[in-house]
Amino acid sequence: MTTYLQQAQTGVWDVRASFLPAIYFEGVGLAGGISTLLPPQPVDDAIADRILDGLDGLIITGGRDVDPAAYGSAPHPATDEPTADSRTRDNFELALLRAALRRGLPVLGICRGAQVLNVALGGTLHQHLPDVVGHPRHQQGNAVFSTSTITTVAGTRVAALVGPTTDAQCYHHQAIDGLGDGLIVSAADADGVVEAIEVDPRRHPDRWVVAVQWHPEERLDDLRLFAGLVGAAAERAAKKAQKVSV
Repeated sequence: MTTYLQQAQTGVWDVRASFLPAIYFEGVGLAGGISTLLPPQPVDDAIADRILDGLDGLIITGGRDVDPAAYGSAPHPATDEPTADSRTRDNFELALLRAALRRGLPVLGICRGAQVLNVALGGTLHQHLPDVVGHPRHQQGNAVFSTSTITTVAGTRVAALVGPTTDAQCYHHQAIDGLGDGLIVSAADADGVVEAIEVDPRRHPDRWVVAVQWHPEERLDDLRLFAGLVGAAAERAAKKAQKVSV
């Protein structure tokens, strides 16, 4: 699981830190997996490959806005201003995603993670949803999550996991605009905002790459997305072990 990299306060300390809210890895644990936290740092493709050698799946977590330069756009006034640390995180996660996609590693993107996946495959983002849908309900502010009803697309992995509709905890002011290469829309809300994307399972049945714009870690009574990733990772690990034993 990727982590934040930014200034953080704990006790008497106010320091740059890599961290992740516990509910993310609690979700993985409750679904039967074991988490490893990946702090953002400079890597090249070869190092990203070595990091993933010891992992069975990858989760790209939530956080700050992706630098618009990564998808060839000028920044919107409402977009988080990039910092050295946020650019390090952008580059780290893009490198990990490239490596994961090369080797067919199961991937789950959460909120920012969906946006990073889309950008990694050449897609673009709406930088400020109120400009698009005319209201701020997707991100109300002050750490208050809004509940949206999500409609899934039949035949997708997301639909197989959560059914035709689901209630989702949302906190995002950006969203998918132009789709990245090889991705399909697998869920949207009543405003038509893309709420989930994935690698097309009909074209690539052996690839489990799913990303949702909402926050499944905020509802640990519903582990279906985490269970989907853990199941795909366990299946891949079993096949890998089988090859080694032959």
